Amino acid sequence: MGGSTFGEAFKITTFGESHGVSVGVIVDGVTPGVELDEAYIQVQMDRRKPGQSAVTSPRKEYDVIRIVSGMFEGRTTGTPLCILLDNKDMRPSAYDGMDETFRPGHADYTYLQKYGLRDHRGSGRASGRETAARVAAGAVARKLLERRGVQVVAYTKEIGGISCRTFVPEAIEQNSVRACDPDAAVWMEDYIKTLVARGDSAGGVVECRISGVAAGLGEPVFDKLDADFAKAMLSVGAVKGIEFGAGFAAASMLGSEHNDGMNADGFASNNAGGILGGISTGADIVFRVAVKPTSSISTPQRTVTTTGEERTIRTEGRHDPCICPRVVPVMEAMACLVLEDHYKRQAALHG
Repeated sequence: MGGSTFGEAFKITTFGESHGVSVGVIVDGVTPGVELDEAYIQVQMDRRKPGQSAVTSPRKEYDVIRIVSGMFEGRTTGTPLCILLDNKDMRPSAYDGMDETFRPGHADYTYLQKYGLRDHRGSGRASGRETAARVAAGAVARKLLERRGVQVVAYTKEIGGISCRTFVPEAIEQNSVRACDPDAAVWMEDYIKTLVARGDSAGGVVECRISGVAAGLGEPVFDKLDADFAKAMLSVGAVKGIEFGAGFAAASMLGSEHNDGMNADGFASNNAGGILGGISTGADIVFRVAVKPTSSISTPQRTVTTTGEERTIRTEGRHDPCICPRVVPVMEAMACLVLEDHYKRQAALHG
């Protein structure tokens, strides 16, 4: 199975399935001699793990990580770093009978068409559980970026049409939906709870702001910085779209409105989202992703079996009614991976 490796100079390979023994990641290209410990990585794992609130999956995975290689006496060695997370709270019985039935919105049908078989227990590799390995790797990249003065912050911008109207950074980790507007957070939480009672789910928008990135990162023409961000974000199963800066609003703007004028202090605006020609400008990098409603819902849906027989299905198990709060740390992790990769590629360019 290809497609499990991401990056070039800073590279990760994830492995494991949702209801298998464990998931994990191998990180290659780590700078040697950097102080790192499991507690630092665990902070990010705790942000992604399920069971955090009434608006997330009740699955109890504590996601306690183990670094099994690439470290010596509290420092990175520069050799491949391997991080493992054991699966503890699996309930494959919740998927009994689904081995021959396709769940709407899932990758059941496409995986079967590609490989001729599929792991129906929580979607296997297609499960959001795989992103735990990404967050572990992203924490390593974040540690390296901190040495460069780079800060990466993501947050929920919208859920179910309820949008944040203010940006209060300190509020993000103080509410269950990780919204940047404390008032909107309350409305979002109430809305999600009504969906839980109805057996339905909601999507939303998650935004990322990155500061401290030097100008000049990006590898035109096919490895543009924004193109690599797009690939990273769209590799997350729940993400269905991405926009930078003014994004799709640019389609209705004039050139005189969209162009970012410059002065002695830099750019007067940031409609480009901090990237021009696929290369960072030095301004904050800003992008947003569209997150689809969680596919696993208990509302009856029409589907077919592997033999084409029509059926009605209700997805059992423990699932998030809205995945946005847990997409936030995943989005940050992927952004960190892209940035550290490009910093290392830039360093190689200049010797």
